[in-house]
Amino acid sequence: MYLVISEKPSVAQSIAKVIGAYKKEDGYLSGRDCLVSWCLGHLAEYAMPESYDEKYKTWSFDDLPIIPDRWKLEVAKDKNAQFAVLKKLLTRIDLEYVVNACDAGREGELIFKRVYDLSGSSIPVKRLWISSMEDKAILDGFAHLKSGEDYKNLADASVCRAQADWLVGMNATRAYTKTYNQRLTVGRVQTPTLAMLVERGEEIQNFQKEQYFIAHIQTDDLDAISGHISGLQEAERIAELCDGKTATVQKVKKEPKAVNPPKLYDLTTLQREANRLFGFTAKQTLDHAQSLYEKKLITYPRTDSQYLTEDMEESARSIIQMLKATLSFIYDNGFPFDLKRVLNSKKVSDHHAIIPTAEIGKVKESDLSHEEWKILMLVATRLLCATAEKYQYIAVKAEIACCGQLFTVTGRTVTAPGWRVCEEAMKGYFQTEEEKDEEEPASIPELTEGQAIFDVKGRVTEHWTKPPKAYTEDSLLAAMERAGSADMDNNVERKGLGTPATRASIIEKLISSGYAARRKRQIVATEGGAKMTALMPDYLKSVQMTADWENRLLQMERGETSAEDFMTDIYALIDRILVSCKEVPEDMRKRHAEANSKDKEEIGKCPVCGGSVIEGKNKYFCSNRDCSFVLWKENRFLSSMKKTVSKKMAVELLTKGKTRVKDLFSAKTGKTFEADLLMTINDGKPSFSLEFPQRKTKK
Repeated sequence: MYLVISEKPSVAQSIAKVIGAYKKEDGYLSGRDCLVSWCLGHLAEYAMPESYDEKYKTWSFDDLPIIPDRWKLEVAKDKNAQFAVLKKLLTRIDLEYVVNACDAGREGELIFKRVYDLSGSSIPVKRLWISSMEDKAILDGFAHLKSGEDYKNLADASVCRAQADWLVGMNATRAYTKTYNQRLTVGRVQTPTLAMLVERGEEIQNFQKEQYFIAHIQTDDLDAISGHISGLQEAERIAELCDGKTATVQKVKKEPKAVNPPKLYDLTTLQREANRLFGFTAKQTLDHAQSLYEKKLITYPRTDSQYLTEDMEESARSIIQMLKATLSFIYDNGFPFDLKRVLNSKKVSDHHAIIPTAEIGKVKESDLSHEEWKILMLVATRLLCATAEKYQYIAVKAEIACCGQLFTVTGRTVTAPGWRVCEEAMKGYFQTEEEKDEEEPASIPELTEGQAIFDVKGRVTEHWTKPPKAYTEDSLLAAMERAGSADMDNNVERKGLGTPATRASIIEKLISSGYAARRKRQIVATEGGAKMTALMPDYLKSVQMTADWENRLLQMERGETSAEDFMTDIYALIDRILVSCKEVPEDMRKRHAEANSKDKEEIGKCPVCGGSVIEGKNKYFCSNRDCSFVLWKENRFLSSMKKTVSKKMAVELLTKGKTRVKDLFSAKTGKTFEADLLMTINDGKPSFSLEFPQRKTKK
């Protein structure tokens, strides 16, 4: 008898069907010789500081650093029942071994290890390592199970990453919060990412735009331009001088050019493309891709490789033939494809690039959500594009003289559309609206040296130099991926901030903390984010240092560096943070505290401790950091009645304990109604009820 543990119930069901565990039990499935259960994602997390010592409930700089001698794990309350099931299964005496079938990566390793360690189990561990949820891939994976010991380095890296984030988060957040008397959330990857957003915002704000003009000479099918001209009068003089005159082609340069097909998707490039074409956030793309993976329609999404292994050639070939026959927007005219371009086992580490599975031939658009269908079509189209021919064209640049002035015109003639046929067909199918930095040169008429162009029209256009663009999710992911690259050796494999699997969560944390905000497709630092960054020392904002740590974690996975060395440097960083906080001058602390208090208006007194209640982005909260009172703008009680707590309502709740609300929605009647919202405090937390005003009766 053996036990299989996956991350999610849906994955467990797919595995159970393949290995013959059909009987439903309480929290698991059973078969003749196997049991299959699941973790519900991160079932256990590192305990908060107060679990180690009650004194940590109150934040004090003197209690820092907080470095556990023995790390404690705690199970989330809503997952206690499933952990009890797993613990019981893991301690059964009839089990020969347990199979770790959590996602094949660093986080999957951590999820399993925490549950295994907490259960106190000592049965041998084997590892299922697959990149597809297809039945064939699962069967092959079970036929080639490896010892859990083979993944010890990966487990060490996962633990070090989690402990480093906990140590920096808990210690730095408390240290800077107490130093400046303001809640400042610090993160190992989060803080340098925020610094990039702030820096870009400052570049845009400080940009001094400059006006310039361009003189044109035009015909019905030609538009040649001058260089940048600083003065309007000079530009108009040139345009008027040439208007109605004859121009002469001085030089024509034709150059054959080609654009290679794009590489296959890794997670980051998929997230970037989905943001650029469809406006999806990185998290949305990851969620949809994970869902498609669990539905057996694409391969494992959390990958940083853009290649396939050589042994995948035949399966990839059959999938390409299937796509050419089934994708409605692809017109298969027999265009050739070259699989050799995407096959490179040396460039595949844990997982190969994201491609569709053979199951794609069985799915219809109506079987998926609209968003899932878009992601699936992106992945399918990219496989066709990556293996198609080059996009080839003739680039033309001509110099044209008129009245002693020189003008230029550029254009291109496509000679072989290649891979772009597939891409443009997909974009047309979805009618995408992407922002382009610049338009591609259009076709121009055939030009020859010495050719006369009669009766050209002169005109002037006004232009301004443009500031750097605000980050979108696309460009921020690219910047995170490149971060620190200039300062790292060329042979370093993983560079940048975070990993493909974690970058989406870092962006979401910045937004949920109020340090960054989405403005349509842009991501910008908020005023609070800029102020927080200004207080941080350069080394905490350093993309190079954090990128180096990510690479060291990868080295740890390969056994090239030790967990002890990595954690020693993290402990040194904590010490450095505490020393720098102690060195902040008292007058600087006071100036910041005064400026901070002016920024925050008191809307009432805290019903728990009597402190000042101030307004945040999503809540009204007590300014006393030792008090946990929070009044959320969106809460469960009011959400069903389509109402949020306004500032006026919050003021009345804090002063009177109730507020009259006139537009509460009744799902039962479909109409709005009026009532008094009452707030009572239980164990420091607000609870709500409604009181209906008595109607006045006519005498």
